[in-house]
Amino acid sequence: MTHSPQIKIPATYMRGGTSKGVFFNLADLPAAAQQPGAARDKLLLRVIGSPDPYGKHTDGMGGATSSTSKIVILSKSEREGFDVDYLFGQVSIDKPFVDWSGNCGNLTAAVGSFAISNGMVAADRMPENGVATVRIWQANTSKIILADVPMTNGEVQETGDFELDGVTFPAAEVQVAFVNPVEGDELMFPTGSVVDQLEVPGVGTLDATMISAGIPTIFINAADIGYDGTELQDDVNSNDQALERFETIRAHGAVKMGLISDISEAAARQHTPKVAIVAPAAAYTSSSGKAISAGDIDLNVRAMSMGKLHHAMMGTAAVAISAASAIPGTLVNLAAGGGEREAVTFGHPSGTLRVGAEAKQTDGQWTVTKAIMSRSARVLMEGAVRIPGDSF
Repeated sequence: MTHSPQIKIPATYMRGGTSKGVFFNLADLPAAAQQPGAARDKLLLRVIGSPDPYGKHTDGMGGATSSTSKIVILSKSEREGFDVDYLFGQVSIDKPFVDWSGNCGNLTAAVGSFAISNGMVAADRMPENGVATVRIWQANTSKIILADVPMTNGEVQETGDFELDGVTFPAAEVQVAFVNPVEGDELMFPTGSVVDQLEVPGVGTLDATMISAGIPTIFINAADIGYDGTELQDDVNSNDQALERFETIRAHGAVKMGLISDISEAAARQHTPKVAIVAPAAAYTSSSGKAISAGDIDLNVRAMSMGKLHHAMMGTAAVAISAASAIPGTLVNLAAGGGEREAVTFGHPSGTLRVGAEAKQTDGQWTVTKAIMSRSARVLMEGAVRIPGDSF
């Protein structure tokens, strides 16, 4: 029996924020995978090592968690005013599909670095020393992102003393701005309300803020489903009944937001929407052993990603948190103490994060012009990945 030999595909393994993934230049992918479709998805699944019934990703580049089973495809942008087009794929661990329905805010922090290092940004736009602003077109969501990448002696500066809870070592700070995370013709609140009554069979009727800034997100009060908002991963992820309950909430929220027409469709759309619980500020000990006092934060937030409680906070969900916190009356805003605010610091399982947003109300509709957060990024390995030539 003849077996197809392995092929090599140029790739870079990068950390961005509290996530990491395999980055590709679109032009380096095999011709069959340079267009969306089954061939591309099969190739990327094989790169990551999915689907893996063992849940380990032993035979691929994935890390067997939602934060580490990610793919990024970048190309020099042909759009006026942009440097790079950024496409993100969330790879399922145990199922044979790639979810292209949303962005990864954490890996966004690494997009600028990759774009500069791979010649996607014009030389006259990069200072020898200082900060290069990379203009990113987010292809999944058709949104504008600006990444401020530090430069030293004409190269990306990756090392530094910026500490990000959820990341073990310090690095250089990369400020990321999500411009108009909700376009003018979109509704930030798809239901038209900042708080809705969400009926969930087997759970009850819950107050919910459902927002489409950054990434579609359903916020509910932690206390309404038996939590206090200081939970760590094992408090939720070790309980199959709790995970099933969160998925049921997510599915019914997706229908109410108009993202799907029937709850049966939620299984094929794992990346969006997200579900997060919010609670007033309270002290806890983070997963690293760091003591977080109530005075350190404005509120606590815990978010689900790909069916599990996230170890820190997804970048796009942080955008949703910043937007919702700036709008009076949302559950996020109320948990933070209510009123008008331009920034909040929230607690998550790994520590704290400060985010900011500029919000305004026009003709009864809320809009957010910009949401800003600081992340960091670093190249972990570069070269080529290998996969069997007949795997796609």
